[in-house]
Amino acid sequence: MNRSSNASRYGSLAEKHLADERGLVLDGQHTSWCDARFQNGRPVEIKSAMVSTGYFQIYRKYHEKLRNAGGWYGFVVYREHGDRIRVLKTRMTRPEQLPLRALWSPTGGHRDSEKAKVKTEAVM
Repeated sequence: MNRSSNASRYGSLAEKHLADERGLVLDGQHTSWCDARFQNGRPVEIKSAMVSTGYFQIYRKYHEKLRNAGGWYGFVVYREHGDRIRVLKTRMTRPEQLPLRALWSPTGGHRDSEKAKVKTEAVM
């Protein structure tokens, strides 16, 4: 399995873990800015990062959309464990609470948005 498909699989496992832990609904309406919802319908974007990578990627366009919708971020830090993951830490936070102001940088057209790399320890 290549690195990209591993990352995708690990991300899906992280989403499921956080949904189970926090009672979130993974209702199949996965979009670029919303992976799940609280029981009351508020959107949640789940970001995961392998501890060895050390950062989460946040795209400005989707960040603004989540913030304007009154949504939340769910963050998951994990370690590879065979073909599964071992979750080390989770946290929920509002978009306004992230230290992003000075971190936005161009992406070269990827996702037509600016991107911020947020260190896991800044969020967790």
